[in-house]
Amino acid sequence: MQTAPAVQRKVTRPRADALRNRERIVTAAQEMFVEFGPDVPLDEIARRAGVGNATVYRNFPDRDALVREVVCSVMDRTSEAAEQGLAETGDAFEALERFVHAAADERISALCPMVASTFDQNHPDLEAARRRVEQLVEELMDRAKTAGRLRTDVGVGDVLVAVAQLSRPPAGTACLSADRFVHRHLQLFLDGLRAPARSVLPGTAATMEDLRQA
Repeated sequence: MQTAPAVQRKVTRPRADALRNRERIVTAAQEMFVEFGPDVPLDEIARRAGVGNATVYRNFPDRDALVREVVCSVMDRTSEAAEQGLAETGDAFEALERFVHAAADERISALCPMVASTFDQNHPDLEAARRRVEQLVEELMDRAKTAGRLRTDVGVGDVLVAVAQLSRPPAGTACLSADRFVHRHLQLFLDGLRAPARSVLPGTAATMEDLRQA
């Protein structure tokens, strides 16, 4: 009895130009969300990306899908910055410092409010990206604490809240004019994280669970 030949399924991969268009849309959307907030017209995003409106909707069926992609892409790059810090073999606190400054450059303070206001906070893509960031930052901090370089009474929530609050004002509020102060103020905060601690912090270390319940 002869067996039927295996059916070979053709795998369709996006063309290179389609991938470039998608990347241009996400980049333009991030820039405009930071400058104007999440309600910026999609046709304006298309214009900045150099593509047609149909291309935007072909990649992202609605605004929520585009906002989610922007936020997840920012989180993914933030995770990559944390991974780079963990791969370094030098001073553990300096690795944490470099991560904090890199995270600020992603403009997360302008993007994070969109998570709460524009789409499902429990979307699987967002949850996965969030968990990855939290785990990697915790590893960075644990390594610095073990080395005696980071005060022990701070948590992941303390660091990520400070990055969001100090890096930029909310989207659409002259945020670009604050650029020259961002890294200066972040460094002042980072100096306060060094061990040995020079003061006793009120309350307890902030965890990400604390922040989600706030």
